Amino acid sequence: MIKQILVVSASPRGGESFSRTIANKLSARLHAEFPDAKYVDRDLAGDDLPHLDSDTLRAIASNDIEERAAHSEAARLSDQLTEELLASDLLVIATPMWNFAIPSQLKAWIDHVVRPGKTFQYADGGVEGLAHGKKAILIISSGGIFTDGPWKPWDQVDPYLRQILKFIGIEDVETIRVEGSNVPALALDALPNAEKAISKLVLSEPG
Repeated sequence: MIKQILVVSASPRGGESFSRTIANKLSARLHAEFPDAKYVDRDLAGDDLPHLDSDTLRAIASNDIEERAAHSEAARLSDQLTEELLASDLLVIATPMWNFAIPSQLKAWIDHVVRPGKTFQYADGGVEGLAHGKKAILIISSGGIFTDGPWKPWDQVDPYLRQILKFIGIEDVETIRVEGSNVPALALDALPNAEKAISKLVLSEPG
């Protein structure tokens, strides 16, 4: 049962953002299908999420009460972001592709929530993800076409996000693309094609 939905948006372009536009369309459908679910919107551009520094690293890696107290704000924020993820049944990540990869704001969020003992643990000579039983939907916007053709090997967004989500135990992942917005012959179809993908999305329970 989907009780909480976490939407993480990375673009700083506001209403001009293609990834945010499609995320809003998807959210409208999610609200209609899961009206009783709690929604958590994490706007990484508006939050100005800090990148990890030495204080934050010491705080989140330590079990020492005094050490964490000395860097309480750094530890509190990372703990909050991690708990938001762990408490959610469905994760939506909406991001543009910048220079073939994700924006640093999204990488900062990932660094805050991919934590040993919280979202993964080392076991039997390997790694076990702890964020089980969740579904993720990726919304990725790009000016070019990266699902096929000569630029496909340059895509470091979808493969990376899928890999890091699998690392923490989230393997039920679907992707909606908003692509070709900078290609004159394709630009007008970028948003309509993504909206069609939303309508075809099977919003089953995570598993």
